[in-house]
Amino acid sequence: MSNKNKTVSFRVNQDSFEKLRSIAEERDLSLSALFRDYVDMLIAHDGKVEVVPEHETTVSDRSGSDEFPPTVEVPTSFVREHERLELEAKHLREQLDEYKEYVTHLQDRIDNEEQKDVIQLEDLDRDLHTADDDNELRPDRSDYR
Repeated sequence: MSNKNKTVSFRVNQDSFEKLRSIAEERDLSLSALFRDYVDMLIAHDGKVEVVPEHETTVSDRSGSDEFPPTVEVPTSFVREHERLELEAKHLREQLDEYKEYVTHLQDRIDNEEQKDVIQLEDLDRDLHTADDDNELRPDRSDYR
């Protein structure tokens, strides 16, 4: 079964829409995000969601797991491993840069050597005509036998 997102649309009256918009703005969310959160909450609680006015919620409910920014305790070994991997990544990036420079150097050398090995057709034609001119001036020795 594919996990494609589906679109749900419905109509609400103008007053409800404005109230929803203000709730979304208070929470610094888009209307879509507000509804996605609500749908996720409905699904997580099997459709059993109780609407409680904000002034009736307890202080512990508000300051519980929704603390921002979230804090998580991480084992020291994880931090050390992360630092080791960062250093290794930095070293590999440096090696990659060195290899790229070396490849560029080799390509430059190949280009320079190819330029030496290239024979220009114009030069060949010129040499050929010069040789033909020289042959015309000198008689062929085979004629004298």
